[in-house]
Amino acid sequence: MSYSSNSDEKAINPVHGGVSPRELRALGLPPEEVIDFSANINPLGPPPGVKDALSELCISTYPDPESLELREALSRGTGVPPEQIVIGNGSTELIHLLAHIYLKGGERTVILAPTFGEYEMAAERAGAEVVLARAGAGNGFIWNIPAVCQEIRRQGPKLVFLCNPNNPTGVYLGREAVEALAGATQNGLVVLDEAYISFVKGAWKATELLALGNVIILRSMTKDYALTGLRLGYALCPGDIARALFARQPSWSINAAAQAAGLVALLDRTFLSRSLNCLEASKAYLCRELQAQGFEVLPAAANFLLVKVGDATALRHRLLVKGICVRDCSSFGLPQYIRIGLRTLPDCERLIAVLKEVSHES
Repeated sequence: MSYSSNSDEKAINPVHGGVSPRELRALGLPPEEVIDFSANINPLGPPPGVKDALSELCISTYPDPESLELREALSRGTGVPPEQIVIGNGSTELIHLLAHIYLKGGERTVILAPTFGEYEMAAERAGAEVVLARAGAGNGFIWNIPAVCQEIRRQGPKLVFLCNPNNPTGVYLGREAVEALAGATQNGLVVLDEAYISFVKGAWKATELLALGNVIILRSMTKDYALTGLRLGYALCPGDIARALFARQPSWSINAAAQAAGLVALLDRTFLSRSLNCLEASKAYLCRELQAQGFEVLPAAANFLLVKVGDATALRHRLLVKGICVRDCSSFGLPQYIRIGLRTLPDCERLIAVLKEVSHES
């Protein structure tokens, strides 16, 4: 474990997965000829019915500024009252809103790292002091929770950010560990980002932690339901926090297309289990084939794998020119690792074939 503060070092803008049109143009690659493993999105696409709902959408009227129907639908699925659910233009909007509300004036935040870069960026923009609690490769990037709790008590942060399962390491903490973090955060809030929870087999029920009063759960519909281009996420939180978010959220933040797509997606009650079954086969195949080629593959609870490859930037480029895009994890502070988002089995077979080609060329 190591700890660092932005009082000594300025944060770098977060880098996200996804294929860059500018980069593809420079390489002369048509986007349709590139298989994207760099973004952790359900490769099956949106649930059936979403495209039909969008084609029938009336776009000449304002969207519901309260996203009432969508909040009610999420309430039925989560058991959390609608008034404790806040819809966001992606969970990223909610991360920035929380930082704006709770981290003004040089307040402190603790971020369990390496992790999603938007937590640090949101805190930086709010003028906060950022303390990174970094887990190391020696322990499989698993945090020493008692040590982190001790640091939280010492720092007294207003917000603690935890991605669970974590991006990019795939580490998934159990309920006792998260409860310990919440208990240590005596004068602040724990932001529990469950963007990838739908891809975890046998996940524990985090909504029960809302009763603690200082836990906020973030979830995303852009990953599991593949609504990425529409930007849709939500927060489950105590009522006073929900009211604070509502009060500072811009009007019509969630457009009509996102609301309609979200409602239709939630109607398909078997979609996520079907997706999980498909991805489990891909995960088993990739782990087996990557290890056979001598790569270290970390255990991962979610829909992506963290793989130690040596020079991640160089390997990413060599794969990209052959139509395969993976995530270079240098921006996470992991220059020896790539992240591979799970896709269909034929796509994964293509990745392994190209990886073998590249290995033989070097």
